[in-house]
Amino acid sequence: MSVSRRDLLKLAGATSAMSLAPAIVRAQKPEKTKLQIAVGGKALIYYLPLTIAEIKGYFKDEGLDVTIADFAGGSKALQAVVGGSADVVSGAFEHTIAMQAKGQAYRAFVLQGRCPMIGVGVSTKNLPDYKSAADLKGKKIGVTAPGSSTNMVVSFFLAKHGLKASDVSFIGVGAGAGAVTALRSGQVDAMSNTDPVVTMLTESGDMRLIVDTRTLKDTLEIFGGNMPAGCLYAPQAFVENNPATTQALTNAIVRADKWIQTAGVDEIAKTVPTSYLLGDPAIYKAAVKASLEGLSPNGMFPEDGAATAARALASYSGIDLAKIDTARVWTNAFAERANEKYPNA
Repeated sequence: MSVSRRDLLKLAGATSAMSLAPAIVRAQKPEKTKLQIAVGGKALIYYLPLTIAEIKGYFKDEGLDVTIADFAGGSKALQAVVGGSADVVSGAFEHTIAMQAKGQAYRAFVLQGRCPMIGVGVSTKNLPDYKSAADLKGKKIGVTAPGSSTNMVVSFFLAKHGLKASDVSFIGVGAGAGAVTALRSGQVDAMSNTDPVVTMLTESGDMRLIVDTRTLKDTLEIFGGNMPAGCLYAPQAFVENNPATTQALTNAIVRADKWIQTAGVDEIAKTVPTSYLLGDPAIYKAAVKASLEGLSPNGMFPEDGAATAARALASYSGIDLAKIDTARVWTNAFAERANEKYPNA
């Protein structure tokens, strides 16, 4: 039986048929070999699989020439793809749902983080007597970038405690040394960020955690279900027009996911660029250890993940869940094929 490109695109467009796409494209070369991935905070452990795939040469092994463009936060990375300067986002899963609510089709196709791995904390200097979420009213909260996943998690926390996002001021502080400085210098009263920033600030006593989503247990307790986080996602049109490229990207990330699970914190710290360590290898290793459970072991999305993310988003953003088709924002088809190719990577 011959399969035309038009038929393949139709198959790739529907979740029920997406499982057929990898089998069809398994022997194909990537349609697009040179591409750009946009990420918001590349040095964060949240995006560790992306860095490992790059450093270990996994993208090149799949025939891809990948350039990674780093932005201050996930919302900025998404803007790069929306604007056409990048092809794929390495970012938070819930952005795919937010984009569907705006009438734009995006699909996540390989998971990097199975927990948000975000910590929200208060400055022990500016808010030494913090007792409840009500104490945040009128305060400045540092996030990687407004509209990013760090913004989303703290907005969800506020909504759970009867506060609106407008009750606080969100300040973009980035995802590295600048974020640490912003809290220590008193520019912000609280912080929503991910590791190694969170571990650096808590270990030094500058910040007290009030929300921690780095483990499965805490994530399930906070969100009431699995909450997929860092992933590769792209416009639906990109996935449909470039199924072999999408498969190649997925293969590289799944290999990286699996390498991280077996490497150990010392090997990971030796592998990443020195700049990632923020001048303190011991803190970086502690941060990896704290976040390791939150990283995906195999690139697969949990079945209930999209529904959990949609409920969380709706709790504070005002999106109408009745108009959201969560089945259209993710697929495990490519990750399943990647795990067949690299069962013990």
